[in-house]
Amino acid sequence: MLKRTLSALFVLCCAPPLLAYVPAGESVYTEIAGARCKTVEAHEEGASSVQKCAGVAGYSLLVEDADSRQSVTVVTPDGKKHPLDYWQVITSGFSSLGNKAEWRVEKKGARVRPYALIVRVNASENPEKPEQTTSYLAVAKITAGEVCVTDKVKTNEAARQAADASAGKPCLKAE
Repeated sequence: MLKRTLSALFVLCCAPPLLAYVPAGESVYTEIAGARCKTVEAHEEGASSVQKCAGVAGYSLLVEDADSRQSVTVVTPDGKKHPLDYWQVITSGFSSLGNKAEWRVEKKGARVRPYALIVRVNASENPEKPEQTTSYLAVAKITAGEVCVTDKVKTNEAARQAADASAGKPCLKAE
């Protein structure tokens, strides 16, 4: 009985500080392919390009394509660039991105604050069978302190759960 009471007291007293803040998130989708994006750099040598795509709340995305690999750089409203380096963190193989970015946002009245970004990365990881691709969802946290990839998952639900808990997670390192 005493053991059970002490366990209950521990949970009530000590567990709440251990729980991370999880925002009440909503999803907002923006295009990261096609006519909604503007080419800002193109280099024939090396076949690379950069397209600028609109985001939410003053954020934008730079979609980078180099050597048949794609990645994203998050640009904050004040112009600071945060490369997500999918070609090092998600896959070193040839890759392409999905057509949309999913921004996880917190809404307070008319104000929208993004706290995470989810982008589909289609990876060709078997050089002998380049037509076979693996689809990953790259989850990046967006905080005042840093913007970086925190998770590499395979399902939409897992990506949203990871995004909603991303603020306290460490950045993934290169593969």
